[in-house]
Amino acid sequence: MSSKTRSRQELETALNAAMRDASGQGVLYSQAVAERLGMNSTDLECLDHILRGPVTAGRLAEATGLTTGAITGVIDRLERIGLARRERDPDDRRKILVRVLPAVGDRVAPLFGPMERTAMAVLSSYRDDELALLLDFFTRARDAALTAMSELRALPEPRSKLKPRKPRRKVVSRKPTDGEA
Repeated sequence: MSSKTRSRQELETALNAAMRDASGQGVLYSQAVAERLGMNSTDLECLDHILRGPVTAGRLAEATGLTTGAITGVIDRLERIGLARRERDPDDRRKILVRVLPAVGDRVAPLFGPMERTAMAVLSSYRDDELALLLDFFTRARDAALTAMSELRALPEPRSKLKPRKPRRKVVSRKPTDGEA
């Protein structure tokens, strides 16, 4: 069915599914990169925000939707593995900025080459006005995701959290040795 004959509801449903698929693939790609670097995917996503320019811990929390306590742990881990550091803001010595270290260019950037190359190939097929529309949409979608994260955090905690099932152990019978009865 062509897009001209689809109803608005069908288009919205298809777009929502496509966004979830693209988001899921992005999450899986980031997870694979994080595993190669020996870090978790949350730290990697925060590192991406820091790459855009020095940022305060509070601003990083706002940009990611994470709590300030979680961000402190993220920054500690990024410092420990040599990818970021805290330093005083030269314009306001009361503020602490987090910035990336040169190791990011050597260790992290090459792993995103395939994703960036393929994304740029897709974007190259769009006109400038279409790119502006996509940028507007993704900016609004990010803001909506941050709002949804705030709403999720405001919900009461479930009474009982689901716990992962422990794998069953395989019982192996063995013959007693001479010292055993």
